[in-house]
Amino acid sequence: MSAKQFPPARPPATLGVMGGGQLGRMFAHAAQAMGFKVAVLDPARDSPAGQAADRLIVAGYSDAAGLADLASACAAITTEFENVPADSLAWLGERSFVAPSAQCVSVAQDRIAEKRFFVDCAPSSGVMPAPHKTIATSEDIDAIPDDLLPGILKTVRMGYDGKGQVRVKTRADVRAAFAEMQGVTCLLEKMLPLAYEVSVLTARGADGESVVYPIAENVHRDGILFTTTVPGPNVSSACAAMAQDAARAIVSQLGYVGVLCIEFFVLDDGTLVVNEMAPRPHNSGHYTIDACVTSQFAQQVRAMARLPLGDVRQHSPAVMLNILGDIWFDGDSDTAREPAWEQVLALPGACLHLYGKEQARRGRKMGHLTLVAPTLAEAQVKLRSACQILAIEEDA
Repeated sequence: MSAKQFPPARPPATLGVMGGGQLGRMFAHAAQAMGFKVAVLDPARDSPAGQAADRLIVAGYSDAAGLADLASACAAITTEFENVPADSLAWLGERSFVAPSAQCVSVAQDRIAEKRFFVDCAPSSGVMPAPHKTIATSEDIDAIPDDLLPGILKTVRMGYDGKGQVRVKTRADVRAAFAEMQGVTCLLEKMLPLAYEVSVLTARGADGESVVYPIAENVHRDGILFTTTVPGPNVSSACAAMAQDAARAIVSQLGYVGVLCIEFFVLDDGTLVVNEMAPRPHNSGHYTIDACVTSQFAQQVRAMARLPLGDVRQHSPAVMLNILGDIWFDGDSDTAREPAWEQVLALPGACLHLYGKEQARRGRKMGHLTLVAPTLAEAQVKLRSACQILAIEEDA
């Protein structure tokens, strides 16, 4: 039976999620609000998504019995992180409607395959990735073109939130970083004159219809998303149109079904460069829960259930602040204490989302805060107030 032959999902059918993280938790909340039940497969007995699910299947992502259990229970299945084994998604896809497909996820799992796809897509998208080179051997390091440095050396697989990435200036730096990464295949990307970063959240249905959310402008710290501002204060209408058109072309050529986030660099001269994509809802799209007609999670439900896609209109300017475990600690103290949520929630337009993680750790994503307001300037003032309350350096 092909994927198109699986009947659409309708409440109170069960939707399945591979992965137990916070994205799965917020997906479960959205699906349940629409009348669906949710089953989560994850190795952990206590996970953010597992806490919210109607049913938790405790199993590894390649566990045959667990996958069979999920497939038999669910009318449609998705993934909440890109590093779930593509083979598992392919197996599930023979037994249930899976969105996004194993093929789409596999492209995003491998930086080489992803870059190759972006290059192939450039005639229709109008954007290219940064100049790059595969580094698999010491001979590849010897053959690095002079104009590719300085750059960033990235592992081909499993990198996220700045992990598996090292900035390099010389071939000697590349050689040292390559050795530190145990000689796994890497991708060297040229560092470009970056003005700012944006992400484009798009969704595509099985019928080929697609929608694109407003352009989000992102600020990162130590490789982890710090804030997302929508509308982006630096994003021109021409840049927004270019990025949205590119996203439509990419999601169409990929044959994607579900929510896809594509990250772009905007260079000093205004050039748009495609960086990477995430085959799932994304941290930079969390603002949609409180500031858009249809959240990215409700949109994922609609796409995988083969319901009409929702309105992506943004009704309020918003700034999203990632909440890391650092704010539970004072200075160098190892003793955790609860942040002053009552002061944060006293701010008009403050929407707090905590992920149900029992233990706060420095650098761990514990939740996010979205500040919505009638104007972007007001939302930014609220952000500054929230940072002051939580002892977060806004301009670090």
